[in-house]
Amino acid sequence: MGYTKKIEKNVKNNKKSKTELLKKYIIITAASFTYAVGVSLFTDPNDMAPGGVTGIAIILSRLLPVSTGTWILLLNIPILIFAVWKFGFGLTVSSIYATTLISIFTNILAVSEAATHDTLLAALAGGVLSAASIGFIFRVGATTGGMDIIVKAVRLKVPHLKTGRIFFFSDAAIVTLSGIVFKDINAALYAAISVAVASIVLDIVLYGRDEARLLYIISSKPEQIAERILDDLDTGVTYINGQGAYSGNDKKVIMCAMKKTAAPRVEEIVKGVDPDSFMIITSATEIFGEGYKSYFSERM
Repeated sequence: MGYTKKIEKNVKNNKKSKTELLKKYIIITAASFTYAVGVSLFTDPNDMAPGGVTGIAIILSRLLPVSTGTWILLLNIPILIFAVWKFGFGLTVSSIYATTLISIFTNILAVSEAATHDTLLAALAGGVLSAASIGFIFRVGATTGGMDIIVKAVRLKVPHLKTGRIFFFSDAAIVTLSGIVFKDINAALYAAISVAVASIVLDIVLYGRDEARLLYIISSKPEQIAERILDDLDTGVTYINGQGAYSGNDKKVIMCAMKKTAAPRVEEIVKGVDPDSFMIITSATEIFGEGYKSYFSERM
């Protein structure tokens, strides 16, 4: 009987794994197409090279008679070989899939007219589409090749640096180079706008906009304040044992983290219960735990 249950459990787990794998590659396919849209319909036809391997590919396509999509694939070959050595075949297989699709979609869409010739709109749309696509591909444990793999390797060494920031600095050199090649400072500046937008969007997709608040409240009525916060906001509260340096009296310090929008309500509660309270409100960049991010999600 126990053996039968074990077989049923294994079958169930296999089905779940196959479903998750299918979902992963559907997301990669959709994101790869979206990325190609950003390149072929917005940045490339407006002579913008917004950083990364794609930016280099756009520059090279102007210097040699090879399409941008083909250059994307050619430039990624040595990087993907590095990825196999550094991260193994697991990550690289999905990255090869994403890179190949991006190359194919970029070449297919290149035959279409530009979605807009308004350079500012193209910079904004291209930045948003490419960054959102990279972010979703990262979230399923893959990359789009190129700088994604290099950035992932850098974050293994320097994990406190956010992905969007690393992209921003690495892309700056390519944007500068594009201005020299295209001999158009305006194109370079618009490409820089696209890079800046992409950096912001990428961090939002990967890390979310926590915009949380961390509060410390020192009051003579900590139990009443904590009870109101728990009842009115359904937000967890923690007591920290403290002691006044001057008075020597023991105190219960309330600590709680919450969404930015809930903080004003706490201020009202504290003001109503004990207007003489001492309260510190600070920003929390990221929060892990129930109601927020998972500890086990992969950090990119």
